[in-house]
Amino acid sequence: MYPEDTADSSLFQVIRFKKLPIDEWEGKKIDEKSMITKRADILFDVGKFNKSVVCYSAALKFDPNDIYLLNKKGDNLSRLGRFQEAVECYDKAIELDPQNEYLYNNKAIALLNANQPKIALKCSDKAMEINSKNEVVLYWRGFIMEMLGELDSALDCYEKILEINPEDPDVWNAKGNILSELEKTEEALDCYDKALELCLDVSPDAAMWNRKGNALMELGRYDEALKCYKEALKHDNRNDAFICNKGVALLELNNYEKAIECFRRALVINPSNEDARILKDECLENM
Repeated sequence: MYPEDTADSSLFQVIRFKKLPIDEWEGKKIDEKSMITKRADILFDVGKFNKSVVCYSAALKFDPNDIYLLNKKGDNLSRLGRFQEAVECYDKAIELDPQNEYLYNNKAIALLNANQPKIALKCSDKAMEINSKNEVVLYWRGFIMEMLGELDSALDCYEKILEINPEDPDVWNAKGNILSELEKTEEALDCYDKALELCLDVSPDAAMWNRKGNALMELGRYDEALKCYKEALKHDNRNDAFICNKGVALLELNNYEKAIECFRRALVINPSNEDARILKDECLENM
């Protein structure tokens, strides 16, 4: 304490410290729960799920009934593939807030990922009872219906969303996929066009271009399909499936040399692409 007076004969002072309870501290108190939660959220956002779940668990020790933390821990566990533990988190949150449709929806997603679509649908039913116009709930309900093979019901969900928000490109795309499954190709193509129109200025989607190309192929519009596959490859030029599709369009247009180039390139990227191998041989036979 007094470095300038350290002789053997110097007097010394004994200082005693007493630990005060947090509620008796003077000045601004440190909110440990908030600090840990913020760290957990940051780790979650950057995809470090193993670390973020530890932080959410630590934050819950301060308040085991925090609905936000229970929901986020459930989301975190789902991303780690620990679906049953995630469901337990959502169940506890639902006990505390039984009128929160998002909790039921998140539980449904976890159950769907755990390959339990029928039980997931029951959770979706509950979410719909609370709010049948929630776009997120409707979107995931449509996805669950797809997994159950209920394509008409899935289509109904997507159409309800588009009545609420006709500017959602993901939903137009999802509707197009269902219509394509139902062999309503012209209607599917209209949906893909709408989806592309809405999203091109923001974030071009290679998969969407590819699906539009597939729809055009079914209609025998090979030149247009080829343009779509070229657009898809501008955004994802290492996708062997897209390259193979481009080759098929060229094959249908009797452009065998360029088609062979596509199939060879697809095989370089993915040597196990059997479709590319068979189609390459078909081109060679026709040359």
